Amino acid sequence: MAQATHNKIVSFIWGIADDVLRDLFKRGKYPDVILPMCVIRRMDAVLEPAKEQVLATKRMLDEAHITEQRAALCDAAGQAFYNTSKFTLRDLKSRGSQQQLLADFEDYLNGFSPNVQDILENFKFRNQLQTLSRADAIGTLINKFLDPDIDLSPAGIDNHSMGTVFEELVRKFNEENNEEAGEHWTPRDAVRLMANLVFRPIESAIRSGTYLLYDCACGTGGMLTVAEETLTAIAAARSQQVRCLLYGQEINPETYAVCKADMLLKGEGESAEHIVGGAEWSTLAHDAFPAREFDFMLANLPYGKSWKKDLEAMGGKDGMRDPRFKVMHQGEELSLVTRSSDGQMLFLANMASKMNGQSALGSRIAEVHNGSSLFTGDAGQGESNIRRWLIENDWLEAIVALPLNLFYNTGIATYIWVLSNRKPAHRQGRVQLIDASQWFKPLRKNLGKKNCELSLEDIERISRCFLDFAETPESKIFPNAAFGYWKVTVERPLRLHSQLSLKAIETLRFNSGDEDLRAALYEEFGDDLFSRFSAVSVALEKRLADWGSSDDPEGEDDEGGTKRGLPERQKKKLLDARTWERDGRLVDVATRLRVLLGEALFDDHNVFRDRVDAALKTAGIKLAAADLKQILKAVSWRVESAPPVISRVHKPGKVRAEPLRGLYAVSVDGRPAIVEYEPDADLRDTEQVPLLEDGGIEAFIRREVLPYTPDAWIRDDATKIGYEISFTRHFYKPPPLRTLEEISADILAIEKEAEGLLDGLLRVGQR
Repeated sequence: MAQATHNKIVSFIWGIADDVLRDLFKRGKYPDVILPMCVIRRMDAVLEPAKEQVLATKRMLDEAHITEQRAALCDAAGQAFYNTSKFTLRDLKSRGSQQQLLADFEDYLNGFSPNVQDILENFKFRNQLQTLSRADAIGTLINKFLDPDIDLSPAGIDNHSMGTVFEELVRKFNEENNEEAGEHWTPRDAVRLMANLVFRPIESAIRSGTYLLYDCACGTGGMLTVAEETLTAIAAARSQQVRCLLYGQEINPETYAVCKADMLLKGEGESAEHIVGGAEWSTLAHDAFPAREFDFMLANLPYGKSWKKDLEAMGGKDGMRDPRFKVMHQGEELSLVTRSSDGQMLFLANMASKMNGQSALGSRIAEVHNGSSLFTGDAGQGESNIRRWLIENDWLEAIVALPLNLFYNTGIATYIWVLSNRKPAHRQGRVQLIDASQWFKPLRKNLGKKNCELSLEDIERISRCFLDFAETPESKIFPNAAFGYWKVTVERPLRLHSQLSLKAIETLRFNSGDEDLRAALYEEFGDDLFSRFSAVSVALEKRLADWGSSDDPEGEDDEGGTKRGLPERQKKKLLDARTWERDGRLVDVATRLRVLLGEALFDDHNVFRDRVDAALKTAGIKLAAADLKQILKAVSWRVESAPPVISRVHKPGKVRAEPLRGLYAVSVDGRPAIVEYEPDADLRDTEQVPLLEDGGIEAFIRREVLPYTPDAWIRDDATKIGYEISFTRHFYKPPPLRTLEEISADILAIEKEAEGLLDGLLRVGQR
C-alpha cells in the first residue's frame, strides 16, 4: 500500500475520534472505542461475502443438535473466526431508535466466535456502549466506519497494511496521551535490523519445514510479523517452503487484543491461538509456554520497570523456584533473579531458557535492551549472573549499539543483544561489539522522541559488519573471558588496644540498643531496671505509652510538627526484662574484671583476652561467648600499630603457612604455630581481577595490593565471578586537543575585548 493511502486511512480514522467522541469521552479514552471499532469493521468486511453460508451452516448444525460447531462455522466463513448474528454493520447502519440499535448491535457483537469475544473482552468495548447509546452516537460511529472514502475491506487494504494501520493508531493515541508508545510498537527500521541479525547468518541453512517464532513482550505483534515475512522471503529466494507458527505473550489487554485481531485477520488462526495475554498474563510470573522451545525469538522489552509484583507472586527471592531463573551452571545453582526495580534481563533469561537444543539450526535471539543490562548488578547478583550464564555457555554472539533517539518513547542509548546456541566455528568463544550509533538518517519530522531512522543502507551496513566479523573502528571482537572478573575480598587484621576503664564499662549498661532512650529511662527509674524490673514494669509501660504524647517535651516531632509515639516493636523490646538483666550482668562482670585486672592499658589484645579468660576462670564466672565478645568490644579500640588479633591457632603439621590466604607462621607462647588473624571489617576492601589476568588472582594481589598493604590476605570463600560489558571503554573517542595556535588566538581575542571594555569605562569616568 502506498504511504499516501496509508496516511489517508490513519488520518480519517483519527478524525472519527474528534468527530464522534468529543465531549463524550476524555481524550485518553478515545482508543477504547476507536481501536475495537477498527477491528470490528475489518472483521465485518472480511466475513461479509460468506455471511449467508455461515448462517445456513448454523441453522443446519442447530437442527442436527450438533453442539461443537466451531470448526464447521470457521470452514463456512473461510476464516479462523465467524459471526452468527443475522446482522452485518451495513444492516445496522439505518436501524430505528437508539434503544433498538443498541440491542441489535449487542446481538451482532454476541454473534462473534469465542476467539473474537476474547478480543472484545480485553478491549472492554462493551463497557462503552451505554455511553455511546445515550449520546445517540452508535449509528454515527458505524456510518463513519462504513464511509466510502475509506475501504477497510480486503479489496481496499491488504492484511499487512491493515496491521500497520492498527499499530500506527496505537502509537498516535499513546503519544497523544503522553504514554510510552514504544512499549507497544517498535519502529519498523529497528525490527528489520533485528530480523536481519537473526536470519541472515543462517539463510543458506534454511530448509523447508515449520519454524516456531516467539516474542515474550509482543505488543501489537509487529515484530513477529516482520520476522515471519523476512524468513518467508529468504526461504522463497532459495526455493524452500517454510511454515511459521507465531507465539507471543502480552500483558497489556488492549494491545494484546490488537495483536490477536491482527493475527486472525491475516488468516493465521493457529498463530492467533498462540497469542496469550491480558492483565493476568505477565511473562515473568505466568509463563504461557513453559515446555515449549522456539527456533527464532525477537523482543523489545519493558526496560527500567519494576517487577516487584511478579516477584511477590513467584514467592520472593528466597522462595522462587522457577527453572527459568534458578539454573544449574558448572555444578552450582545460579540465581538469575535481578533487583525488583528493573526486570529486563529476566526476559532475556526467559528466552534463553526456551532455546531449541535439538535442531541443527538451534535457536537465534535478538532482543532490545537499554544500557543498564551491560553493567548493572555486582558479581554474584542477578544481572551479572545472567551475563555470566549467557557468555560462559557461549551463547552471546554480538551486541549492537543503536543510534540515540531511534525509538518513540526514549532518547536513551539502546542495544540489540544477539544470541545463538549454535555459534559457527569462527565465532565460538568470542563476542562481537558493534558501535552503530552513528549510522542513521535524520527524520524530517520527529515522531515522539524518534528523530532518526535506519535507512535500508544503514541496515545493510550494520548487517554486513555483523556478518563480516572483522575488527574495524566500529567492530571489536573479544574472547568471552574478556568481560569477566573475579570480585576478590581483601582482608586486613584487626589491631586493638584494650582497657577496663569505667567510662567504657558504663557503655555496656545500654548494650541492647536504643542507647539514648535507655539512658533517659535509667535516669528516671535507676538500678531497678536491672535488678528489680518487676517493681517498675507497670510504671515503665505507662511511661513508654506516654512517650511522644503532646504533653511530653522529650517526644520527637514528625515532619508535620506533631508528636509521635514509639513504635510497638521498640516498646516491646524496652519492656523485655531480659534485655535489662543482660546489660546489667555485663556491667557487673566487667566491673569485677576491672577489680581483678586493674585499669592498665593493654597494647596487645591477645594478651588482654588471655588475661580476661584466666580471671573469669579464677573467679568462677561463666559467661556466654556472645556476652564476652560484647565486653571485649566495649573496652577495646582500633590502633594501627597494635599487634594483629589472633582468631585461630593451628599446629604447624596440620596446615601450612600461606600469607595470601591469611595463614601466618608465628611464635605463640614460644612455640611455632600457624595462625589466622581476626579481620577488621572497617579495613575490608574488594578488588576486581580480570579473568584474563596473567597469573590469576595471586599475581594481581602481589602486584596491586601487597606493596601498599603487606598484611593483607584474600578471603577465598568470598570470591565471586562477575561479568560486565563496557562500550565506552572500547569505543570512546576523546575530542582532539586544541592546538597552541588556536589557544593563543582565543587569548588574544579576549585581551582585545577586555581592552575595549576598559577604554569604554575610562571615557565614562572622564565625563
